[in-house]
Amino acid sequence: ITSSKKSFWIGVVSMKLKDFGFKSNKYVNGITCDSRQVKKGYIFAALPGSNMDGRNFIDEAINKGAIAVLSYGQIDISVPYISNKEPRLIYAQMAGKFYSGQPENLVAITGTNGKSSTADFLRQIWSLYGEQAACFGTLGVVSKKTIIKLDHTTPDAVQLHSILSKLNDDGVTHVAMEASSHGLDQRRLDSVVVKAAGFTNLTQDHYDYHQGSESYFKAKERLFSELLKSNTAAVINTDDEYGVRLVKKCLDTGKNVMEIGWSGKDIRIEEIMPLASSQIIKVFVLGERYELELPLVGEFQVLNAILALGLAIKTGVKKEAAIDLLKMLKGVPGRMELAGYGEGGSPIFVDFAHTEDGLEKLLRSLRPHTEGNLVVVFGCGGDRDNGKRIKMGKVAAKLADRVIVTDDNPRTECSSAIRSAIIEGCPSALEVPDRYNAIFKGIKGLKPKDCLVIAGKGHEQGQIIGEKTIPFSDIDQVKLILEGLFHE
Repeated sequence: ITSSKKSFWIGVVSMKLKDFGFKSNKYVNGITCDSRQVKKGYIFAALPGSNMDGRNFIDEAINKGAIAVLSYGQIDISVPYISNKEPRLIYAQMAGKFYSGQPENLVAITGTNGKSSTADFLRQIWSLYGEQAACFGTLGVVSKKTIIKLDHTTPDAVQLHSILSKLNDDGVTHVAMEASSHGLDQRRLDSVVVKAAGFTNLTQDHYDYHQGSESYFKAKERLFSELLKSNTAAVINTDDEYGVRLVKKCLDTGKNVMEIGWSGKDIRIEEIMPLASSQIIKVFVLGERYELELPLVGEFQVLNAILALGLAIKTGVKKEAAIDLLKMLKGVPGRMELAGYGEGGSPIFVDFAHTEDGLEKLLRSLRPHTEGNLVVVFGCGGDRDNGKRIKMGKVAAKLADRVIVTDDNPRTECSSAIRSAIIEGCPSALEVPDRYNAIFKGIKGLKPKDCLVIAGKGHEQGQIIGEKTIPFSDIDQVKLILEGLFHE
């Protein structure tokens, strides 16, 4: 199988249905689980979903040219059919066959917060070391040759193998990818060969899907217990109970474990000394003590950086070189990104923090860099876990001096109800429904030595209201507001 040089996603193949287990010699032109994408010669995977059942779209797919169907249960249709109790697994295996080849060194990173930054930091270290490297996830596909947006942190299995095949054809040898809980639970990565895996942390998120912390953890754990083979590397932050549990699980199943964090046995943070736009860190790495200046702001960025350090070492970067390259890391878009300066040089940051833990780490990280008031503007997404709203409000009330509650991505929920739930946790907050106006008020109220952080959307380029996505970037809005204020 060879990937087309004309298209990033579509492979040029010479495989028949019988190669995928069907009783037919017809040639296969593509595979998809989205009936809207079906074309002549495609296999359609009618998968179960949380909101709809793919079997409802089988007739539509056949009418559009599907020559075979994968699903579950007994179905009487006019084309070859495979039924399996785990159709998502079979779909992933089909995708792996259709798009052959992946970069030799693939690292998967999971956890609640920090996946994007860790993956990008690892890509940077590899690239600076001389490797052909890429990363992908929430920020899209990033390599020397391309930057492409993705709809999901962990893409659909066909899109995932298409990406890996194309990167492999482009000569990329090292890839860091985010492994989301949804992607792991839905077996999107099950045909990927993972050479090393990393774990950041686990706190409340996606409970609308997982129904609780244990279900959420089990989905993350699959990366280590089912996808990672024995004797391969697992680099784990042990600063929370889930990291400790994961270490035990990995040791019991023969993984090559490296423990990192404030409590890490292999890479341990000893001290962090914040500077205006960087920080001095003292860290023990495999028994030796190092002191260096990390050009990033925030304690959580140190944790992301040392996780990337551990994964770099486990994938062949020499320890001394990897540590030295930490000094050259650049920030990731929408992750503690400096958007500009307000009154008297007061810094304005944009960050993706959208969970209770993420917001707490963000505010705690900025406090040592702030001499005046710490101001936060944030909201919560609609049609998502509503239990974290009051908790995020309480975190903001506790750790910020001024709180402005606004809209995030309300989606189909009533935005005022979302804001009210947040304000239960921070009754003294200023409520400003329109996100632009909230950012404007935050900037307008800054005094010298204050610090403003706008949390929740980070790198996102749109705001989802109802069923529509309206163009909106926190970074761009900050720049527009600052330009207007300074030219009044």
